[in-house]
Amino acid sequence: MPNQKVLVLDFGGQYNQLIARRVRECSVYCEVKPYTMTLDEIRAWSPIGIIFTGGPNSVYDPAAPHIDPEIFTLGVPILGICYGCQLLAQGLGGLVTPAQDDSAREYGKTETFYDTSCRLFAGLPSEGISWMSHGDYMARIPAGFTLAAHSAACPNVAICDEERGFYGVQFHPEVNHTENGLAMIRNFLYGVCGAVGDWTMGDFMKESVAAIRAKVGSGKVLLALSGGVDSSVAAALLAEAVGSQLTCVFVDHGLMRKDEGDEVEAAFAPWDINFVRVDAEKRFLARLAGVTEPERKRKIIGEEFIRVFEEEGKKIGRVDYLAQGTIYPDVIESGLGSAATIKSHHNVGGLPDFVDFREIIEPLRLLFKDEVRSLGRELGLPDYLVNRQPFPGPGLAIRVIGDITKEKLDLLREADYIFRDEIAKAGLEGEMSQYFAVLTNMRSVGVQGDSRTYDYTLALRSVTTSDFMTADWTRIPYPTLDRVSTRIVNEVPHINRIVYDITSKPPATIEWE
Repeated sequence: MPNQKVLVLDFGGQYNQLIARRVRECSVYCEVKPYTMTLDEIRAWSPIGIIFTGGPNSVYDPAAPHIDPEIFTLGVPILGICYGCQLLAQGLGGLVTPAQDDSAREYGKTETFYDTSCRLFAGLPSEGISWMSHGDYMARIPAGFTLAAHSAACPNVAICDEERGFYGVQFHPEVNHTENGLAMIRNFLYGVCGAVGDWTMGDFMKESVAAIRAKVGSGKVLLALSGGVDSSVAAALLAEAVGSQLTCVFVDHGLMRKDEGDEVEAAFAPWDINFVRVDAEKRFLARLAGVTEPERKRKIIGEEFIRVFEEEGKKIGRVDYLAQGTIYPDVIESGLGSAATIKSHHNVGGLPDFVDFREIIEPLRLLFKDEVRSLGRELGLPDYLVNRQPFPGPGLAIRVIGDITKEKLDLLREADYIFRDEIAKAGLEGEMSQYFAVLTNMRSVGVQGDSRTYDYTLALRSVTTSDFMTADWTRIPYPTLDRVSTRIVNEVPHINRIVYDITSKPPATIEWE
């Protein structure tokens, strides 16, 4: 029997995938689809509930994204968030206008008061902090709706029509800043939509293995294996599905961390897979020479990856499918629906127009990072692989700001190794989700050995996150930062200044490029 599904319609907000992540945390399967999905497609999808996401537009703007009003006649519960709330209100006869004064605009953490008789807030505290981000105002709510929450500045923070199962909130329950936000989403799923919680990672694994076998048949699969979490889990899943039909190619592009190429090869040596290591450092660095623009770097690396795989595929005979470890955050950041492109990931937006394979297989495309780790455990992968530090496909190319040279990469490799070594010695790995060094393109004056220096500034970055869609910078103890800084400036030449990045995501991204 197919799993229950919730449909998340995307209206262009930058962290709309968090909504999907929260739904899945409640053991309910969901997908994010563009708001242009037709009514017939929605019916065929058979969701038990629909969520309208936030977005940057104003619903009263004729050019803003809208929805077929017939969606309100499907008999399916709907939750509108931020822009989605205002879209719900206007679509059912309410009135949305620009806020008349600054007090009606709400941004950031806001004290909010809830009507706990509403099913959306049942069993929750009657007041708490919510995360607001709206400059428009519901001047009139639709007929049949009642007010379900308010703040000091806004009387209609949440609205509901319990009879039809329609709910709207002007805040973002999907972000961690909203207290009890996950519980509100859970109430919508279980208390309103009738969810039974029938989606598990074990189910996903079984369904994925069956789907891969059906697609591949007797064909051969070539996997881009980086040794990171995503590609390692993809390798295990594909090995489970097609076994000896899989060849894993590890492209050592010269953009890896210190000793990482050898470590990857050693880690996969015991596996019963076809493992090929390709030394491609010279060709990658030649193509990247003089390139400074981040998107251009990613495009070059993406295309060169494909060309290497094509060449390796021809060496081993006919290869039908190229497999990749693309995950959901890669997809959204590369642009989904009406959302803006944050950065092209080499395995999504960075692919060239022509690829010499029958098809690309991306078995993890609908999973978030923590779900990928969970799948890895389900497949029996060891913890040292499943819990490995995330590492971007373009590697150190996007951690060297400006033009890329082997000399810069070698400096960064040594500095990054020292940072990771000191974090390990301090026993802090479990408190951080991702940490690394960035060689900036900025030079500054320093003094070493009573002599003037004019060398590079190195940035340290560490974040804590549950899903990599939002992240907070890590409060590393000062003594640890002191040891890292002292070691780097003493042990790595041409670096004379260390800075620590204290920016969260948003507004920054986790990587610098």
